Amino acid sequence: MSKRAVAIWLIGCAALVYAVLIVGGITRLTHSGLSIVEWQPLIGALPPMSDHAWAALFEKYRATPEYKLLNSGMTLGAFKQIFWWEYSHRLMGRLVGLVLLLPLLWFIRSGAVSGRLAWRLAVIFGLGAMQGALGWYMVASGLVDNPRVSPLRLAAHLGLALLIIGALLWTAWDLWSAPARRRRAPGVAAATVAVVFLMALTGALVAGTKAGFAFNTFPLMDGSVAPPGLMQMSPWYLNFVQNVATIQFVHRAIAWTLIALVPTLWWWIRRSVPAPTARVESNLMLAALALQVALGVSTLLSIVALPLAAAHQAGAVLLYAACLWTAHALTIERLTVPRVESGPHVPADSRWLAYRP
Repeated sequence: MSKRAVAIWLIGCAALVYAVLIVGGITRLTHSGLSIVEWQPLIGALPPMSDHAWAALFEKYRATPEYKLLNSGMTLGAFKQIFWWEYSHRLMGRLVGLVLLLPLLWFIRSGAVSGRLAWRLAVIFGLGAMQGALGWYMVASGLVDNPRVSPLRLAAHLGLALLIIGALLWTAWDLWSAPARRRRAPGVAAATVAVVFLMALTGALVAGTKAGFAFNTFPLMDGSVAPPGLMQMSPWYLNFVQNVATIQFVHRAIAWTLIALVPTLWWWIRRSVPAPTARVESNLMLAALALQVALGVSTLLSIVALPLAAAHQAGAVLLYAACLWTAHALTIERLTVPRVESGPHVPADSRWLAYRP
């Protein structure tokens, strides 16, 4: 079977993980994530099928701090609205597991996947299983005392999802292009991917601490470059996970860094890398950055309107994927055919020259 068939499957898996991530973002924005108070990987795949089952599930939710402190008096109908978002998120996560595991076993059986590739895909599947457990670990943090999930666990949950998407896409691109040789991605490309990843993590901290509801002006933060309250917590490191002013300031600073870094990478590719290497990929990267900055500013000025906030999270993944694709394109060593005249006086081997971008 063609390696490209395996690549198409992996790209489909990455798209499905992306869809789960988007639904997870909407689940968080609609405050639905704590509606299911138990983790039941198998029997939890079935929703309530009777009035009695709904009543029992609602009773468990009524015992949580979120209901007692924030949603006291919520009706069963209102509970069902938040339940379906969290249920859909968990069900899609289970679907990802099946879409990863069953075709993987079939590809191994058919011989299309073997050796190091089989082990790599098995590790990615293991990361997917870990992601489910980490999701419950995150939810559990909001079921005791404070009805809010840990921002650090939220960031870890998002970070692992991005790693899974990146691993799936990188492996798919490897199989699709399959060049004879590869080189390491240039430092500026690797740095760009790392900064985008860090920006996404700080975005999760912004969401987890509700820092997006403060300092809703741009480009200054309520008229200041350094807002009041910046780095005022002690010990100092708590500012980066609990101080709303610091968390939003850091997220903005990383965004400004990318506004400089991404165009620099785009320009470097055109000046230093032989065409057509990474041209399409870097164009998409630049467009994704422009879209993400526009969505980020719009989300901030709208005081976190749900559609804009969900689109902003989705845009972060698109920017990450575009930067990763650009970096991957720069690892490929290609063969070019120079314009030389053929004839008995021209050595045959000189008609093929390898270049390394």
